[in-house]
Amino acid sequence: MTISIGNDHAGTAYKMSVLNQLKAKGIRVINHGTDSTESVDYPDFIHPVAQDVENGEAQFGIIICGSGNGANMTANKHQGIRSALCWTKEIVALARQHNNANVLSIPARFVSEQQALQFVTTFLETEFEGGRHQNRIGKIACQ
Repeated sequence: MTISIGNDHAGTAYKMSVLNQLKAKGIRVINHGTDSTESVDYPDFIHPVAQDVENGEAQFGIIICGSGNGANMTANKHQGIRSALCWTKEIVALARQHNNANVLSIPARFVSEQQALQFVTTFLETEFEGGRHQNRIGKIACQ
């Protein structure tokens, strides 16, 4: 499995922890940065994650910014992306089960680092339920 990850300056510390967690599980990671806490424009780091997921270079994406909103909005501009802004483990699970989310957006300023790591585990371990939800997914993508 390959995960693409990107963040702005508010998400750097969390991203480093997520990278360590993923690598410890033997998951290949494409890191689009930033690896600094100096102010950056999040779209520069989020668009490449969305492109990796869209073109099949990565199965999933993880994006992190202060509120999670800007990163989430940026990723969802891509036709093949279903990015979910999540602030509880339950929302993460539902995003995968019902919406087949392929990108997880984490709001670094509103959840703890430990929660963020739990979100990543839940995101990767939760399967899409399909069934009645599949038709809805097609409607999200305007199919």
